[in-house]
Amino acid sequence: MVTREGLEVPWLVPVVLGVVVAALVVGLLVRDRRGTTPVANTDDLRAVPALRAWRVRYRSLRVGLALAVAAAAVGAALLAARPVTVQERTRELANRDIVLCLDVSGSMLDYDERVVATFEQLVDGFTGERVALSVFDSTSATVFPLTDDYELVTTQLRTAREAFTDLESDAATDVLRGTAGLEGQASLIGDGVASCAMLFDQYDADRSRSVVLATDNEVWGSPVYSLPDAAALAASRGVVLHALYPDEDRDLGAATAAELRIAAQGTGGTFAAAQDAGAVPAILEQVQAGQLAAMQAEPERVVTDDDDPWVRLLYAAGLGVVLLAWRVRA
Repeated sequence: MVTREGLEVPWLVPVVLGVVVAALVVGLLVRDRRGTTPVANTDDLRAVPALRAWRVRYRSLRVGLALAVAAAAVGAALLAARPVTVQERTRELANRDIVLCLDVSGSMLDYDERVVATFEQLVDGFTGERVALSVFDSTSATVFPLTDDYELVTTQLRTAREAFTDLESDAATDVLRGTAGLEGQASLIGDGVASCAMLFDQYDADRSRSVVLATDNEVWGSPVYSLPDAAALAASRGVVLHALYPDEDRDLGAATAAELRIAAQGTGGTFAAAQDAGAVPAILEQVQAGQLAAMQAEPERVVTDDDDPWVRLLYAAGLGVVLLAWRVRA
């Protein structure tokens, strides 16, 4: 970050000072042309101590008045020129895109809540990663697309976490809308993964693309894509699939876990237990370790007004001019 101080309109300083000096010169010329009326027999008065002291005080007041006017002129000139502090910041951004892809069938909601809660905590450590959230059951819905607006990401993840803990809430209505589009079908895993893989854009850019998938791989219905087909689609688009699977206490067939493991590892991704508190951080650590390159964001130029000292000078000098002018006239 580079910081510098300066004036936004520096040419106004000589202009304002020139105007003030010109006004003072004109005022003095007008005063001199008026002249003074000589008074006879006043030479002896100059020797009177009281008068001499008065003359010294009068001249001191006039000098003080001139200095106050000069200070006010300088303050006004600098304020007109707008003193500022300029900070130029260049951020280094990550070139990672991450889609959080959640199976929101009834059997997965508890695990989804844990995954989202962990993800929500990790967002604070992101430095330019773009994040998206997609949920699916029989059909898919995008909660929010790829973005690096972390305020929005945090808000949406919090809403999703609340939705998974209370299916009667307004949050659940918002988050799960559009995921039950096919009557009598549920957990169409392949279609959900394919939809998540299609969320990535900027394929001409050198970016890493990862899907973090939480599912039990229990299909109820007839998906367009099988899980292996969806994994192949993801791999063809340069997407790495990281799978989170429910705990082993559940009555799930070994084949479903094996298929999910093969699909994830076939894309270069990982397979982990969804209830493992360290699974999501470990996945994100792997994603970050595989970053292709860092990118420089467009420099940010932050301009902050720095006029407080000059405002105080102008106020003080203006008050001084008023008081001294009153004393001189008195």
